[in-house]
Amino acid sequence: MPAESCFFTNRSGLRLHYLRWGASTGVPLVLLHGLRAYAQTWESLVQALGEGYCVYALDQRGRGLSDWAEPASYHTQSYVEDLEDLIEHVGLQRFVLLGHSLGGANALEYARQHLGRLMGLLIEDIGPGSSTQGDGAARIRREMAQTPLQFESWDAARAFWKASRPGLSEEGVESRLAHSMQERDGVIGWRHDQQGIAEARLSIEPTDLWPAVRSLDCPSLFIRGGRSDFLPPVMLQAMCASNPHVQAVEVADASHYVHDDQGEVFNRLVAGFLSGLVHAGQ
Repeated sequence: MPAESCFFTNRSGLRLHYLRWGASTGVPLVLLHGLRAYAQTWESLVQALGEGYCVYALDQRGRGLSDWAEPASYHTQSYVEDLEDLIEHVGLQRFVLLGHSLGGANALEYARQHLGRLMGLLIEDIGPGSSTQGDGAARIRREMAQTPLQFESWDAARAFWKASRPGLSEEGVESRLAHSMQERDGVIGWRHDQQGIAEARLSIEPTDLWPAVRSLDCPSLFIRGGRSDFLPPVMLQAMCASNPHVQAVEVADASHYVHDDQGEVFNRLVAGFLSGLVHAGQ
């Protein structure tokens, strides 16, 4: 199923890019990628879901083919407003929302601010406190501070990804080279605003996600990687205990990047959750 590449202009004048798959009659599903990812991150999931869904994957500001912005605007409320603008642009009423990591935080906060709007919510490997404490938060701060802004060759760029994500498949490496990097004047650099995103990640206080978790009013599935350093099992249990709408599942032999490490399992979980929503008439 081919993707349609589309653009729209948000309320602050940024030109944002998104991919669209499927017929408008399908169940609407909106996908939000992680900190340094891009819309094509979800290609495998979309193909696994097949017909019956109308899927929108946003390149969040500063990523993919979307415009870069001021580093101070790389924070949750700006991302939520971009999502609001996308929803208005494509004309959605009720829909399902899925987000990974940064995208999961943005999805949760959107849900809090728009009660009654979501048919269902899927969150991949993030919860309250994930971005501020623990080994995962420290790892991401370290990665953002140490990531080079450019590479002398594609081989050097490939070596960077293999060193920083040793479990990544060859397909995953090639995807990142194709969609998160670009060559200009013989120098390999980032397609996303690496410097601005790093500045924001290291200086802006992350949003407290507990109010969002407690207020969820739709079926909500949290997917944790069994080897994740970002979402502790105890937090998953606390979220389930805080709200009857919250369900949780742990995927064995997966890190913070469940959709990369155990793609087939992740896709089945998402498909099963969506099927349950459809059959329940959400």
